[in-house]
Amino acid sequence: MERFGARDLPSVMFLLRGLRVPDGVVMVILSQKVWIYSRGILTAGNDTKYGHCEAHRDLGGSHAADSDMAICSVVRACAGPVPHCGTILTMLIHPQINPVALQLGPLAIHWYGLTYLAAFGLFMFLGRLRLRHEPFASITGVGAWTRADVEDILFMGVMGVVLGGRLGYCLFYKPLYYATHLLEIFAVWQGGMSFHGGMLGVIAAMLWFAHSRAKPWLQVADFVAPCVPTGLAAGRVGNFINGELWGRLSSPDLPWGMVFRGAGDLPRHPSQVYQFLGEGLLLFVLLWLYARKERKQGQVAAAFLIGYGVFRFAAEFFREPDAFLGILSLGMSMGQWLCVPMIVGGIGLWWWAQQRLDKAK
Repeated sequence: MERFGARDLPSVMFLLRGLRVPDGVVMVILSQKVWIYSRGILTAGNDTKYGHCEAHRDLGGSHAADSDMAICSVVRACAGPVPHCGTILTMLIHPQINPVALQLGPLAIHWYGLTYLAAFGLFMFLGRLRLRHEPFASITGVGAWTRADVEDILFMGVMGVVLGGRLGYCLFYKPLYYATHLLEIFAVWQGGMSFHGGMLGVIAAMLWFAHSRAKPWLQVADFVAPCVPTGLAAGRVGNFINGELWGRLSSPDLPWGMVFRGAGDLPRHPSQVYQFLGEGLLLFVLLWLYARKERKQGQVAAAFLIGYGVFRFAAEFFREPDAFLGILSLGMSMGQWLCVPMIVGGIGLWWWAQQRLDKAK
């Protein structure tokens, strides 16, 4: 027997859509009443004690109450004769993981903080490997790259992510609200960070680093770009652990459809996992392999802009839009609209880098 929790009749209809169990058993909890369907008989009870029933209706009964017949019609439509009867649909339930990973007296260490720590550690590890790649390994003199440079870029980048991410969220997503609640801009513990704002903050940090170290800015951007996707992947793990930024409603027969607490009783796409795999792991592999060979200055950074923009744009089709924004013009979410200039800018940068070198020759 499989249980399908639902709060209203439309939810039940959605969950049972496509179900084929002529010889099986379906139990639905609806409005604190248990409905059991087995071999053409629908039974409604007061509570979870299956033996106590207040109605016993055959699917073809003509004297059933309206609510009974509503359920009957759903089960009848879903349990018709089918050559090959599958098993009852199941749903994954998001595990309610405690956001606090470790409590030491008044000190609480959150999983989300640990994912940030993992992102910074991965950047340090990959940055040191990046020092062995061309053209960085061959640069000598004042412009030579060292481990100290990796540490300094990380420190400046962290500042850029936090400040840019928070300001970007306030400006891109809730400008009118924060214009009248200025002090809440600093309340980062309330949540609200934007990747696109964080990226702008990192770009500002790289400009500062390049100027202070007398290095070409695009060279710095090419160095940093392949080290970023693993940090994005770690962030999506934190989103999943917290059960936030869930996806849109999925088909009830999607094997990995998941019910998230706070998002209703219907299965949704685990969009955090999609983004972890796409703009995280897959983008890292592609970008790292692309950057292993020396490229024209600016092209590795351009590849990151294009790759992230494409993967994020695609993931947004499965991610639930922000409730206070919804779907914007052309049926696109805010995340998709912010990806458009990234993709266009990345293509333009890659083309400019190619043309610049050709003219130099």
